[in-house]
Amino acid sequence: MVKFMAAGTDHLIDRVGVFRPKIENLPSLGPGEVGFITAQIKEVAQTRVGDTITDAKKPTAEALPGFKPVQSVVFCGLFPIDAAEFEKLRESLGKLRLNDASFSFEMESSAALGFGFRCGFLGLLHLEIIQERLIREYDLDLITTAPSVVYKIRLRDGTDIELHNPADMPDTMKIELMEEPWIEATIFVPDDYLGAVLKLCQDRRGIQKNLTYAGNRAMVVYDLPLNEVVFDFYDRLKSISRGYASFDYHQTGYQEGDLVKMQILVNEEPVDALSMIVHRSQAENRGRGMCERLKDLIPRHLFKIPIQAAIGGKVIARETIAALRKDVTAKCYGGDISRKKKLLDKQKEGKKRMRTFGKVDIPQEAFIAALRMGDEG
Repeated sequence: MVKFMAAGTDHLIDRVGVFRPKIENLPSLGPGEVGFITAQIKEVAQTRVGDTITDAKKPTAEALPGFKPVQSVVFCGLFPIDAAEFEKLRESLGKLRLNDASFSFEMESSAALGFGFRCGFLGLLHLEIIQERLIREYDLDLITTAPSVVYKIRLRDGTDIELHNPADMPDTMKIELMEEPWIEATIFVPDDYLGAVLKLCQDRRGIQKNLTYAGNRAMVVYDLPLNEVVFDFYDRLKSISRGYASFDYHQTGYQEGDLVKMQILVNEEPVDALSMIVHRSQAENRGRGMCERLKDLIPRHLFKIPIQAAIGGKVIARETIAALRKDVTAKCYGGDISRKKKLLDKQKEGKKRMRTFGKVDIPQEAFIAALRMGDEG
């Protein structure tokens, strides 16, 4: 019998062995040897990477140092395009969780997208792998909301909370300060593309720490807010360097920032799937870019549709989708002008009423395209 110290569970070992490269059973494994054990473990979640395994009857006094539980860094919502596939998505996430203990999910609902799951990932690559596996292995059509990171908020009453979903952000009057995670990024890039890479890092609120050369390749070390990296930083880095730049990062901690929640309103109704937390200096550019893209993506309706980006009650960007217009005066050839005016006034009243009660149909592709393109800056 062995004990997993971090999980606190006991298991009976069936066999011990090594891969050479085929499986070879051994009577025991000694200190410093690498091999495998087969044990009666019912839940994969009980086995944690870096855990210390000890004898259940004569356990060691304390576990080996260095173990820490896996913490999700990036969060996003996964919603099925067809609402009928919700149960299938739940089963698929459960099966994936069996062989990936670092992936977490919990149920959430959105007014625009219906029922789905809020998922936590180790990083953007992990997010893309899980998303691709759900599409390929489980044949699901998914919408992914804007990826966001974990923010730390201190409220005026002294309590500290962690914010995983922008929709759950408390009222700004209750917030004393807000902290965002920062990373130290190391970028290797050929000298020809160095200027463009430095401009990209500066635009994303980066602070340069080091710049060295190895031959004709530059190594740049930057401190960057993780919030700016999770959108489309990697894609733009590869684009401006023709694919030659390599990017590596590790998290360095939290720093206070002037952060605000930006909401997108379509026909004066907030779309919570598109709400995001941004730095105040970047809010206007990102809001304007989002409104311009949604104007092209949302089809025209019979009434005028305003698309707005707002921080609290203040609108920072706006685009308007013009209404589809039927020519009601087409049947009036000649005759009195007052008759035409009467028909146009009647149409005007109808449009006003339709705008009050009408529902804007946002196609699912609009969510994907609006979020995937990130900001243009």
